[in-house]
Amino acid sequence: MKLVIIDYGAGNIQSIKFAFRRLGVEAVLSSNPEEIKNAEKVIFPGVGEASSAMKKLRESGLEGLIPNLKQPVLGICLGMQLMCNSSEEGNTKGLGIFNNEVVKFNSGVKVPQIGWNKIEHLKGELFEGLHEDFIYLVHSFYAPKTNEAVATSTYGLEYSAALQKDNFYGVQFHPEKSGEYGTKILENFLKIS
Repeated sequence: MKLVIIDYGAGNIQSIKFAFRRLGVEAVLSSNPEEIKNAEKVIFPGVGEASSAMKKLRESGLEGLIPNLKQPVLGICLGMQLMCNSSEEGNTKGLGIFNNEVVKFNSGVKVPQIGWNKIEHLKGELFEGLHEDFIYLVHSFYAPKTNEAVATSTYGLEYSAALQKDNFYGVQFHPEKSGEYGTKILENFLKIS
């Protein structure tokens, strides 16, 4: 299987590569548009700050490519947030794949949210064979709950822990750091056709 992790200088790449290697898939790290377009599956990672990450996407010419990909695409953490319309972080315009506006936690909770939290209201093929359980998160901003949410979590308020629209999937949490549960989510993603 040709699995490409988008390389735009804003990702937690090694732990994602190792997670797929444990599943028997050697992921390729690439910023080459042709290689990304020709992949069977694409991972859009992200760690860091939204406006600088979007700047890197624009500079690498990937801003226009990602929303037009036809194969299954999984955005992880900041990757998912950048797939939304916008983010309050750095007043950033996103890729507009998910119809959602990312905002900062401000409901009297400690920011960032770091650690394990329960994932609930699971829907769709990403969560096939899974029940509500705990996943690992590190984030200060969140995507509010919408009809594109295929899982939620609660931290002061209920928000979208995972989003799906057509061939695009996004998870706010880090499946590569969420133990066997996260591994099963990545395995489910590999099975999506």
